Amino acid sequence: MDENELKRKDQAPVEPWSAQNNPSGKAIAAPTGPSPVVWLMLGVLGVIALAVIFVLPGVVEDYELPFTPRAEIVDVNIPNPGRLPTAAISPFEEAQRAKQRQEAQAVLASLLERQAALEEREVAVWAEQEYGAALEFAKLGDESYRGQDFLDATAQYENADSALEQLQAMAPQVLANALAQGQQALVEGNAQLATERFTLALILAPEDTDARTGLRRAENLEEVMQLLSETEDLRDANRLEEALASAQRAVTLDGAHEQARSVVSSIRTQIADNAFTRVMSDGFNALQAGESESAIAAFERALAMRPNSTQALEAITQTRDQLAVTQINVHRGAAERFETQEQWAAAVREYEQALGIDANLVFAIEGKDYAQKRAQLDSLLSSALDQPERLADTAVYEQVVQVYYTGRNLGVEGARLQGQLDELEALLNKAQVPVQVQLVSDNQTVVTLYQVGELGKFNQQVLSLKPGKYVAVGTRAGYRDVREEFEVGFGNSSAPVTVACTDEIVAANRR
Repeated sequence: MDENELKRKDQAPVEPWSAQNNPSGKAIAAPTGPSPVVWLMLGVLGVIALAVIFVLPGVVEDYELPFTPRAEIVDVNIPNPGRLPTAAISPFEEAQRAKQRQEAQAVLASLLERQAALEEREVAVWAEQEYGAALEFAKLGDESYRGQDFLDATAQYENADSALEQLQAMAPQVLANALAQGQQALVEGNAQLATERFTLALILAPEDTDARTGLRRAENLEEVMQLLSETEDLRDANRLEEALASAQRAVTLDGAHEQARSVVSSIRTQIADNAFTRVMSDGFNALQAGESESAIAAFERALAMRPNSTQALEAITQTRDQLAVTQINVHRGAAERFETQEQWAAAVREYEQALGIDANLVFAIEGKDYAQKRAQLDSLLSSALDQPERLADTAVYEQVVQVYYTGRNLGVEGARLQGQLDELEALLNKAQVPVQVQLVSDNQTVVTLYQVGELGKFNQQVLSLKPGKYVAVGTRAGYRDVREEFEVGFGNSSAPVTVACTDEIVAANRR
């Protein structure tokens, strides 16, 4: 083998992706005897070879990819040093190539690091196609690297690295999608899909609370759905209490299950509605039976069950109105009966009770006013008839006459009123007929008759007096005054009246 051929073998490219470099770590011995220029070139190549031998294997070992199987390592046959060819590549070109190789290896290191991180997240599970495309770029880079086209290798490694970087950037969105799909699967009752999605989410984010919670919910989902199915069957059979218990067990298994919580709320509402309806029905039945008080009590119980219920409030209002109308009619009927019986004070009381229910009742307002006036007339007539002697007073007589004509002008035919007026008319007529009254005295006493005047001293005197009550007073010096009250009746005669001072006053100094 000539010197040029040996040198080409020394310059053979290292293949970092397939790891076909020398794993022994031993330096390749340089030939002896070349010129100083050759020695210089060999020195540079030696440094590069050392870097390849000691640095690159470590990188490849730390970031080994499973893209292609590791090639079997074979011993390198070192040619006879004395037959090394003359260098076909200048040191500058070799340095440039070494630099390009290093750049390719740097990109490869980043690529390997991203690959390791993604494989920890099981990238092949959630991005198999994209991950495979990234590996294809890496394989193309290997091929270029083996052909010592380090610039193309770097470009291909960069494509792979960029693709893996995009996969890393995709991970949060994949996580969000997995969580959303898992939640939707829970809503739809798909336990298998929910488990798959939340499992993937935990692969991407092992500490994610939502993913852990979702997975636990997915594990209970089949039982929850079974309980909800049983709940609907019980509900259809109107076994609401059992249905509620079944739905509550579902909520116990999964407190975040919206459907289960909604079913519990719906059944509770249905149970409450049924109870409310029963109580309202009791109220309407009582109302129909004429038991207004019982109806109101039932409606008030319903209102307590459902505060501010328009139905209960309206029922209470209507029932109270109906009860009020009934009570008003009762008082009205009673008042009219008392009017017919000319019991005006009692009629007034009934009208007042009706107004206590509704102060705007016109019939009660007008009826009370009329009954009060008739009650007052009745009282005046009764008073005049009960105390006829007061008619002797001219002022009283005139008042009674006015009362009499007021009653006559009413034009009503009440038996009580007509009887009172007739009786009063007779009294009024008799009150104007004088009666002979004999007054007796001792001719020593000065007699004064109220409503008439001073009569002086006399033994006997006859006066014509209208019926009524009279008072006679007698005075005499040295004697105590006397006062005699007497009544002149409605007749032609009256008993004599004696007015004389007979009780002598004894002086204090008399012995």
